[in-house]
Amino acid sequence: MISDLSKLCVHTITTKPWAIEDAVVNYSKAGVKGITIWRNAIEGRDLTKVKSHIANHGLEVVSLCRGGFFPALDTKGRQTAIDDNKRAIDEAAAVGAPHVVLVCGAVPQQSLFESRKQIADGIAAVLPHAKQAGVKLAIEPLHPMYANDRSAVNTLKQANDLCDQLASPLVGVAVDVYHLWWDDSLEQEIKRCGKSGYLFAFHICDWKTPTTDFLNDRGLMGEGCINIPQIRSWVESAGFKGFNEVEIFSNLHWAKCQDSFLQEITQAYLQHS
Repeated sequence: MISDLSKLCVHTITTKPWAIEDAVVNYSKAGVKGITIWRNAIEGRDLTKVKSHIANHGLEVVSLCRGGFFPALDTKGRQTAIDDNKRAIDEAAAVGAPHVVLVCGAVPQQSLFESRKQIADGIAAVLPHAKQAGVKLAIEPLHPMYANDRSAVNTLKQANDLCDQLASPLVGVAVDVYHLWWDDSLEQEIKRCGKSGYLFAFHICDWKTPTTDFLNDRGLMGEGCINIPQIRSWVESAGFKGFNEVEIFSNLHWAKCQDSFLQEITQAYLQHS
């Protein structure tokens, strides 16, 4: 059980109905200390003003979501992804986010092998831009149910191997319990991740049973079957000292009063994380 909210971060997508300006005010009032910004929340906004608004309310920007989606069937599509990732890096630098979370992408019409190669090539292509901006890149392995079209990186081992391949201090991993809780090598790979200096971020929510929507039916901590405290203990034993980031996609929770939902988040965080 967690005793306070000092390491609690909430993703803006978690309280999707709120504009970022409202999310910042409400997170701060609730005692939340960190915010992860989703790019849709800052589209069309003055990022200097966003950064100041966040700082004025005592929140720390933990990360920017999301980059990635590197694979494509043609060169033009792959270059479009590279250009978009460079924009994401610039946005992260502008709002003070230390890293961009990468949902790496996949294409149903091509092999996972080819998609993984294009992911490695895409990250390598944006690394000089990331270095210039002083922004890191966190590869987020996604559950295998997304392997066909959202990410060809599906285990922490694959993410660690990709970090080894790229061999850059700017490239690491975002560990999300929703995507990795089922993996029997998870503890071992978290240790490896920490030992190698790859452990950049830790995301939490829960896996509900039954799950009615594989994208938008995530649960609050304690609503499902994931042993979040155990996985958190592995992450912390591996040397991670960062925020516990609540990332929940949920049609059910988005439909309710977001003030009440945020209160539920803080309570669930203290009791079940």
